[in-house]
Amino acid sequence: MHKMYYNKIKYKIKVFILMNPWIELSIEYANQRNYLDDLFQVYPTIPEGLREIDNYLWGKIEKSFNKRNNIELLKNLLKAELFPIKDSYVAYLKRDKSSIERNPATVDRLCGRLYEMGLDAIYNKCSEPKETNRQIGPLFRRWLNKKSLGIQPVDINEFKKTKGNAILDGSDAELSAFAKVFLNYNHNKGLDFISRFNGKYIIGEAKFLTDFGGHQNAQFNDAISTLTLKNVNAIIIAILDGVLYISGGNKMHKSLTTGLKEYNIMSALVLREFLYQI
Repeated sequence: MHKMYYNKIKYKIKVFILMNPWIELSIEYANQRNYLDDLFQVYPTIPEGLREIDNYLWGKIEKSFNKRNNIELLKNLLKAELFPIKDSYVAYLKRDKSSIERNPATVDRLCGRLYEMGLDAIYNKCSEPKETNRQIGPLFRRWLNKKSLGIQPVDINEFKKTKGNAILDGSDAELSAFAKVFLNYNHNKGLDFISRFNGKYIIGEAKFLTDFGGHQNAQFNDAISTLTLKNVNAIIIAILDGVLYISGGNKMHKSLTTGLKEYNIMSALVLREFLYQI
């Protein structure tokens, strides 16, 4: 019995030692400090104002609504940034405009719901603010541009010219293109972060995982698929924040502390320490 207990303790110590210190530090930060208060500096997810609807377009929507012209009403509403009702068939109609006239029953079904709503409700739905989680993408890059890591990100020309510590400023596509040409990065996902510290290149994706399940699990898996690439001439990291650091039965946390425990996964809040110790 004592031997079995000893082996169990020994195994736990081994697992603890093998865990990447940046994962450990991130979990500790999230569970023992004012993690969310500090994270708000990186991801200040303040809801945006109402979406604006073009006056000319809205005039056409009103006209087709009042005339009960189903085809025109649908065509005009599909031009708005946000369609006023959630329906699985809307995306198809939006991407193939010719399908509108070929599917009268679908058009009548959708328009019937629109007439029930009325113009005021349609306008309110079309002008709803963007969902907070749709705004998260650019926030990490804005945080970088505040010199949060101690240096100001630079454009690609300056980045290639300098030999010292630097962070590349650009869109996901621009960062991905640079990584493909210079770092043997062959992946269909864009990148959120490319830097050079102490002569070493570091690339990665940044995600704020706000909940469990569905879309958030897909975001987590996206970051991991980049993290596990082979033959890339750079240190690959996943800059992840949010619910994955909550201890408990969630799959993200289990993956983090078991199968992924040797990878460079970390909160944005410990990224600076990681970069300067490379």
